[in-house]
Amino acid sequence: MANIIMFAILAVIIIAAAIASVMTKSIMRAVTALLFVLFSVAGMYFLLDYTFLGTAQLSIYAGGMTMIYIFAIQLISKRTLQGIKEKFDFKRFATGAIIAVVGLLTVVITQLKSAFFDKFTESPDVEVPMEQIGTALMGSEKYQYVLPFEFISVFLLACIIGGLVVSRNQKEEE
Repeated sequence: MANIIMFAILAVIIIAAAIASVMTKSIMRAVTALLFVLFSVAGMYFLLDYTFLGTAQLSIYAGGMTMIYIFAIQLISKRTLQGIKEKFDFKRFATGAIIAVVGLLTVVITQLKSAFFDKFTESPDVEVPMEQIGTALMGSEKYQYVLPFEFISVFLLACIIGGLVVSRNQKEEE
C-alpha cells in the first residue's frame, strides 16, 4: 500500500512539473521544473529498488541541470536582467514551506510503516565473488547496469559538446 501511495505522489509531481516545464516562459523556471521531474524519476527508481539508476539519476542528471542553469545565466543578456527587482513574498514562502513539510511527513510516515529500513540492517555473512560483481555491472537484466552507463556516457558527451559550443561562441563575440 505504501508503494502505491508513493507512486501516486511521485507520478503527480512528475506530471505537474513536466507541464510546468513546458508551459512557463522563464528558462530558469523551466529548468527548475525539469529538475523536479528528474528528482521524481529518481524517486521512482528507488521505489522500484533500482538503486544504481536512482543514484545515477540524481548525480548525473542533477549535475546536468546545474550546467543548464549555468548556460542559461551565461546566455541571458545583461540588458534583460537590468531592472529586475527581487522581492520576498512571505505568502509564497509559507505555502512552499507547508507543502514541503507535508511532503516530507508523508514520505517519513510511509517509510516508517513499511519495511524499508529493515533490509539495511541485515548484513550478509558471505563474501560476494568477483564474478558475480562483474556480471552485475556488465549484465543487462534486472540489477545489472550496462545500459545506464551507456545513457550516462551519451549525456555527459552532450554536456561536454554544449560547454564547448558556449565557450566557442563567447570567444568569437569578444
